[in-house]
Amino acid sequence: MNGTASYRFTIVVPLFNERDNLPQLEQRLAAYLQRAAVQPACVLFVDDGSTDGGSPLLEAMCRRHKDFFFLHFARNRGLSAALKAGFEACESPLAGYLDADLQTDPEDFDLLLPHAGEHAMVMGVRTGRKDSFGKRFISRFANRWRRRLVHDTARDTGCPLKVIQTAYARRLPCLNGMHRFLPALISSMGGDYLQIPVHHHPRTAGHSKFSLKNRFWGPIRDTFGYRWYLRRWVNYTIDKRKLD
Repeated sequence: MNGTASYRFTIVVPLFNERDNLPQLEQRLAAYLQRAAVQPACVLFVDDGSTDGGSPLLEAMCRRHKDFFFLHFARNRGLSAALKAGFEACESPLAGYLDADLQTDPEDFDLLLPHAGEHAMVMGVRTGRKDSFGKRFISRFANRWRRRLVHDTARDTGCPLKVIQTAYARRLPCLNGMHRFLPALISSMGGDYLQIPVHHHPRTAGHSKFSLKNRFWGPIRDTFGYRWYLRRWVNYTIDKRKLD
């Protein structure tokens, strides 16, 4: 039995080599689950093949908390694969997305959840970003590039705080770079999205996965790949059914 089926809201937390963040992550998430705006709520960690020795700590966390679950990849496959695996494993009506670096607040889910019934996706927009100038500059460039070629209106697709209706989340394609195009993908499925300002904090533990390759050249390459894919994506809506 999939334990997430007993909950209304599952927070998917993809992570790779975040051992130093696990103690604070455990405390923050355990505390938030008790007062989340949608109850009951749980957490599904997706360990993307970590090599820093944190996987046993993560498994111990999940044994301590009945509302914590995990998946562990045999090898590192990237953020999009980890997100897709988490969404596919989620059987609650709503799926959330939160990064393990805790630069965004779990508590800010309560800003998004009240709107989740009316929109296929509610996404955060980071205010007062605490990243370096170079990271913020590249992020702004990548967002402008994506909007120009994809024609979405999302201001901050890189914000790792989102709530998606699971029916949409499970239909997302498994593509490298998929996480950069969630608003456009949701729209192409006939859904809509709402953008809401959320808090942002500096990283205090662990190491950033930021590089020119994955934050600059990656988005440029993936935008062309997305345009190619979208022209070939077969999307359909079932009008009636009888399966029993």
